[in-house]
Amino acid sequence: MKATTPAKPASNTGRRILLGLTGGIAAYKSAQLVRMLVKAGHDVRVVMTEAACRFITPVTMQALSGQTVWTDLWDPRVADNMGHIELSRDRELIVVAPGSANFMAKVVQGLADDLLSTLCLARDCPLMIAPAMNRQMWDNAATQRNVSQLRKDGVLLAGPAPGDQACGETGMGRMLEPEEIFGEIEAFFQPKSLAGKRVLVTAGPTAEAIDPVRSITNASSGKMGYAVARAAREAGAQVTLISGPTALATPGGVERIDVKSAQQMFEAVKKAVARADVFVAVAAVSDYRVVNAAEQKIKKASGKGMTLELAENPDILAYVAKLPSPPFCVGFAAETEKLVAHAKEKRARKKIPLLAANLAQQALGADDNEIVLYDDAGEHPLGRGSKLEQARKLVGHVAAMLKRGKRPA
Repeated sequence: MKATTPAKPASNTGRRILLGLTGGIAAYKSAQLVRMLVKAGHDVRVVMTEAACRFITPVTMQALSGQTVWTDLWDPRVADNMGHIELSRDRELIVVAPGSANFMAKVVQGLADDLLSTLCLARDCPLMIAPAMNRQMWDNAATQRNVSQLRKDGVLLAGPAPGDQACGETGMGRMLEPEEIFGEIEAFFQPKSLAGKRVLVTAGPTAEAIDPVRSITNASSGKMGYAVARAAREAGAQVTLISGPTALATPGGVERIDVKSAQQMFEAVKKAVARADVFVAVAAVSDYRVVNAAEQKIKKASGKGMTLELAENPDILAYVAKLPSPPFCVGFAAETEKLVAHAKEKRARKKIPLLAANLAQQALGADDNEIVLYDDAGEHPLGRGSKLEQARKLVGHVAAMLKRGKRPA
């Protein structure tokens, strides 16, 4: 008789994931990870080692996943006692978080002495491990050899990260936060339409100094640019993000370069663009800077105004588009009126193959957006959605144009 494993169907967009927990204090983070995955519509089946059950209970994980939690290789609920086969056969990804040093060593050696290690050995789907251990355990030569072998064997590693550890020490080995692991899982399931490409993205505002404590800036939050950087990385690209001042976290796997002024952003782009296949200019770059900004704070003079002399900043996108061998250039236009007319005019003036446009009053600071793409084929509305959803659609459009051989106008 064939074994049956209770499961609830995933949503139309959800994936079938098996989450494994090994022994470690970071297991408490896995509860939040399950909650996030289920909320996103994924079907999550949980398998725990005996050591994991000493840190967090199966009852907790069952309540959060809405499914039976499996802990025993000899569980009688599996009719043919082949849980190590049946539990993973319908899964699209196995994620082990936390992944202890001991568990990683077992995977490398092909050991199978409990349910989780056995089903990982007998799996048909990819395996992702989020390592979690003391810094000395992570730095140990044996662990580093195992890490190298896991990568050679095609096992995906999410983290670890440096930081404070439960033992009171600080260093590499801390498990990624649930949000970061969730991002790694989401990235895994995205089409790798930009695999092998190098993408350069600018994001956020720039700040033009008036004096050491005052500046001219704009209302850009940087959210759209960061979403584009994340989406490009999800699509398999090597991504460099040049960012103006924001409080946003760097997307996982993205190289970030921080700048403040438009001139600093321009210099950073000039250094990085030669290696780029795609340049996406999302940053809201200040059009003007203050001439002769004061070296000391300007004292307020009661009853008197202030006059600032402004000079035009370099046009970063226009510079890149005019290079002898430019990357594929994508511009952004945030307009307050006449969206279609202004967007088409800007694309023609900058001589770029693709421009994304939106109404600024609907997008600045918001978590969602409504974007329209303009290229030689015409107008392509993306509809309204989260900025990450919009960014993924934009990246897909860029990939399709590159596949068709579309280059700068």
